[in-house]
Amino acid sequence: MSMIQLKSDYPHNHISVPRVFIDKYMADANGEFVKVYLFLLRCMGSSAASDCSISAIADHFNYTEKDILRALKYWKKVGVLSIELNDKNQLTGVCFKDLTGGVQHNTTAPVVEITTAPAEAPVMEETKPARVKKATTSASKKREYSLDEVKAFTNNHEVSELLFIIETYLKHPLNSTEMNTLFFWYDGLKFSGELIEYLVEYCITNGHSSLRYMDKVALGWAENGIDSIEKAKEHVSIRSKAYYSIMKAFGISGRNLADSEIVFVNKWSKDFAFDIEIIQEACKRTISATQKPSFEYADSILTNWHNQNVHTLKDIAALDEAYSKTKRSTAPTQTSTAKRNKFNNFEQRTYDFDKLEKMLLTSSVQ
Repeated sequence: MSMIQLKSDYPHNHISVPRVFIDKYMADANGEFVKVYLFLLRCMGSSAASDCSISAIADHFNYTEKDILRALKYWKKVGVLSIELNDKNQLTGVCFKDLTGGVQHNTTAPVVEITTAPAEAPVMEETKPARVKKATTSASKKREYSLDEVKAFTNNHEVSELLFIIETYLKHPLNSTEMNTLFFWYDGLKFSGELIEYLVEYCITNGHSSLRYMDKVALGWAENGIDSIEKAKEHVSIRSKAYYSIMKAFGISGRNLADSEIVFVNKWSKDFAFDIEIIQEACKRTISATQKPSFEYADSILTNWHNQNVHTLKDIAALDEAYSKTKRSTAPTQTSTAKRNKFNNFEQRTYDFDKLEKMLLTSSVQ
């Protein structure tokens, strides 16, 4: 059976965590990768040597063996560990590097048995398969990739790096559904690795860590012909300006726009193609009428303007003037007729007060 040898560059075979690891390396690492590193340190002690097989570490943390191998490759990449491979490119040993810059002391640590597969160590090779060609940008075309395709993707260096980046951002290993979504961006939408990385970073920065949300953004970019980082940055810049301007007009601060609110913003700026000045005017009128930010009320205003072919602020002013004229012409005419009610709803009498006064005086004299 294949064996793994653990070695250390630390003098006296120290297994304590070096300060430089905490200060320099730990902050940028995925939490799962840190766990693997610490567990390997523990395995440097002879009493724990039997727990250091790849499968045992995976079982201990409820990870997959692929997760453990990704962690090892990450620490190798940043210079914390070195990995020893045999002539078949299979993992045979792990050596802790001296992070303090001291003299190397390659002391052989206990040899442990690998139980990932009978008589065969985990393969660390990164065979690059031919990229599968799929011509689709529709969510309805998304499909489940076969086990062979998944294996080909995970052996692809660019895709494996993307898996690591996304898991680092999300702080948890991707499940099969999430991995399938990533493969669809790369294969179905034809997004480059750099564009996918920017997509994930953009969503995370704006407080959206859901792969489902990221998938909606990816589909939107594909529909808008965004196939490069340059186009994505330009698109994000324009959209971010609209979001910020609307939040400012509504007096919204201390939070991001909700998904339902973003739908309205996209409708106004994309479907209606309104300039930001027109949208801001609708927001101001909404606040004036309702005393609060209401995307539904603003949408009713903007939908009405869209139906009346409004394109500029002058068009809005013309509509306002026409409305004022119509209101003045249809205003009710004021009359002097008394309003009839139960007190005056009868024929009122009229009197000749001069005649009545003469009659009263005459009767008094007599």
